[in-house]
Amino acid sequence: MAKYGKRTTAAREAFAGKSEVTIEEAVSLIKASAKAKFDETIDIAVVLGVDPRHADQMVRGVIALPNGTGKTMRVAVFARDAKAEEAKAAGADIVGAEDLMEIVQGGTIDFDRCIATPDMMPVVGRLGKVLGPRNLMPNPKVGTVTMDVKSAVEAAKGGEVQFKVEKAGVVHAGVGKASFDEAKLVANIKAFVTAVQKAKPEGAKGTYMKKIAVSSTMGPGVTLNVEAALAS
Repeated sequence: MAKYGKRTTAAREAFAGKSEVTIEEAVSLIKASAKAKFDETIDIAVVLGVDPRHADQMVRGVIALPNGTGKTMRVAVFARDAKAEEAKAAGADIVGAEDLMEIVQGGTIDFDRCIATPDMMPVVGRLGKVLGPRNLMPNPKVGTVTMDVKSAVEAAKGGEVQFKVEKAGVVHAGVGKASFDEAKLVANIKAFVTAVQKAKPEGAKGTYMKKIAVSSTMGPGVTLNVEAALAS
């Protein structure tokens, strides 16, 4: 039987018997148990009734959380000339073309979001096997392949969250920090759940949103009442 520290044991006891709760109740429980020495991230996991192996059941999207994520995003932009300068002026952390491709191919991926102008995609396309598994591949469907690099960089820096269903049918995202007040976390979670619901693909059959769980980095998770979460 696993042995837990005092903090983890106390958190597990506080969560005992708590499931199918409202978003507000979940946030209250999680904030009370987030006692780590760092500002824990509040994570959400949504289990969906889809099989992403089928193109018509793929779920992906982007949402600008109303209160941001609390995370400092490092943004890389593949662009040349005037668009490269535009990206730098907008606050991009890394800007380049073939030189940046070589850095990434060499195994250095020091960024959380990757943006590219359309003309750069033949170069970026060579990095599919590197960026794809990390959900970093620029995609026009989520606004990361664009000529408007200024807006894309500012959105990424401002708390925009991209989501994509994993092979097991789960969508994960960070929706804030434990230091956020409860109202801000509640608003962010509601916005994320709504975005995933709106991203429901045409090929989804049966129950689309099966389970929603919320947790902090070091704490146990709590499940939400899906119907209540969708209605809120």
